[in-house]
Amino acid sequence: MAKFDTNRIRAGYDSKDHNYAVNVPIYQTAAFDLDSTDRADRLWTFQEMSSIYTRVGNPTVTVLEERMKSLDNAAAGVVLASGMAAISYVILLLGEGGGNIVATSSLYGGSEDSFSHFFPKFGVNIKFVEDRWNLKAFEAEIDENTKAIYIETISNPNAELYDVEAIAQLAHKYDIPLVVDNTVATPYLFRPFEHGADIIVYSATKGISGHGNTIAGVVLENGTFQYKKEKFPQFYEKSYKIKDIDGNKRSILEVDPKAPVTTAIKAFYLEFIGAALGPFDAYLVLQGIGTISERLAKQVATTEKIVKFLENREEVLWVKHPSTKNSPYKKLAKKYFPQGAGSILSFGFSGDSKQLNQFFHELKYFSYHVNIGDIRSLIVNSPKTTHAELSAEHLKRAGIEVETVRISVGLEDPEDLINDLEQAFNKVFKSNN
Repeated sequence: MAKFDTNRIRAGYDSKDHNYAVNVPIYQTAAFDLDSTDRADRLWTFQEMSSIYTRVGNPTVTVLEERMKSLDNAAAGVVLASGMAAISYVILLLGEGGGNIVATSSLYGGSEDSFSHFFPKFGVNIKFVEDRWNLKAFEAEIDENTKAIYIETISNPNAELYDVEAIAQLAHKYDIPLVVDNTVATPYLFRPFEHGADIIVYSATKGISGHGNTIAGVVLENGTFQYKKEKFPQFYEKSYKIKDIDGNKRSILEVDPKAPVTTAIKAFYLEFIGAALGPFDAYLVLQGIGTISERLAKQVATTEKIVKFLENREEVLWVKHPSTKNSPYKKLAKKYFPQGAGSILSFGFSGDSKQLNQFFHELKYFSYHVNIGDIRSLIVNSPKTTHAELSAEHLKRAGIEVETVRISVGLEDPEDLINDLEQAFNKVFKSNN
């Protein structure tokens, strides 16, 4: 089996199948010729796996799916138009017919807001674990209607870590899958299936593509979790939509017992709701994946240098990242993140809102916007932007204090970035003394 750095460049692609093109071609077409009625029958009954209509499949997109599968050693995968589409499809699929999801209480703002207010409208309630490092607190929230546990492997914006293996064992004790959002880590820094996770979701907009030029999402599954009929009847329900070649209704598990989640998303959610990733966007993500190792390695190294700088600034109230001197995540970082625990960090700005506005204005090499994982270094005041939709209660529960500033470290020279922060601090605080 090829290793990570070979797969990120070559997995899922054979030039002989694409007119010997060196780069993955962009199949910019809405539909594909069926050739014959016999072939159409094979395509519609999954006897032949090929492209029919770009909303549910496209050769450029398929290469990206295969490449992502290889990077996480997944059994199956599907790529979508956004990370939120990936999250939403998984939550709605697992919660079909009602139920609840147990989740950590420190999540990306869009996730937390949708979990709190959107999914309950569809009968899927979210139970947030406030004492999120206490396994017993997770267990206390699980009941007969719980359909999954949901965590982020590195939280946004405070870079919190969790004991993934222990949480996976707990989930499996109650016959429910562990769903992890691995966006911040990417498969370069952490591969969740190796530690017991069952489903991975990504916003490929971030570190996977890495250039801030496209929106994309990914769902992967490990192919080993056994979905019991009593808790997950949706995977056993027979449908004419996925009939066999003889016209007999089938269930998702009959179509592909190793990939019920991604098969259901492709057969039903993409078909009926959409959120398909276009071929050009898939091409951009593939280009980004080709440099993921070099990008993440440098970003992590620069992040650790910036953390050390910030820890010694009197204008900084605190710094949150697993590499800080007094981080509570040292042990978890050593166990799960030997190559570094990501390139986002947060710190507490000691000045008032006027000074913070000036601080952002004075920066030359940090862009003020809400993406992460970009080749450019980014900075933002999370409580007013990425997590602005959360109530004061939710912000407190997530550990996001009013003075929180989040940095996503890019590929600029680390000395330039540190000097930029220093000059901004000096201008703001010296001009106000």
